[in-house]
Amino acid sequence: MTANIPDLASGRVSIRAIRPRDAKQLERELMFNRAWLRKWEATTPQSFISFDTKASIRSLLNAARFGGALPFAVEFDGEFVGQLNVSSIVMGSLSSAQLGYWVSERAAGHGVTPTAVALATDYCFRRLNLHRMEICIRPENAASLRVVEKLGFRYEGLRRRYIHINGDWRDHFAFALTREDVPEGILERWLSGSVPAGATRIPAADIVAATVGLDIR
Repeated sequence: MTANIPDLASGRVSIRAIRPRDAKQLERELMFNRAWLRKWEATTPQSFISFDTKASIRSLLNAARFGGALPFAVEFDGEFVGQLNVSSIVMGSLSSAQLGYWVSERAAGHGVTPTAVALATDYCFRRLNLHRMEICIRPENAASLRVVEKLGFRYEGLRRRYIHINGDWRDHFAFALTREDVPEGILERWLSGSVPAGATRIPAADIVAATVGLDIR
């Protein structure tokens, strides 16, 4: 099965299929933004092997060929500034996927990430007919929490020691939207100022539970 990875754009922001020839640019962005990104990087508990960008891109594209992922490059004014990956795509009775992303520090504050997330989510709902999109975020990642707040993703709970990040198992807050939540499209809802207030609100008990013993290295 070959995945159709589209080119999508809104204003100055666009997402497209990541390509093997993006490897050098990806390496450059990761190097220049090391301090900005390191504390959010996924690791493995077994080892700390060096990151091979070419191998990573090949792995993402291989998953896309089998319909399990949509790996995007994020661009701002036509310049590569990050990645957005729709992963764990499951069809059938579940019809869901997970979404993760990063952008360079210089692109922050320009609406790049929420626009990219909205573009990808609308595509998954409207073209792939997925029913649910999920984003999991570390409790101390204020920038990512602002993204789901802007877009009105619904808070669904605390996942304890969910993903191995920056050398340890980290708690994550889970957020999601279903297709019924955004019949007009998530991008249109955000741009029109129609995002309902309060959907992203995290209960105080979960905030306390997630921050007990929190290590924000």
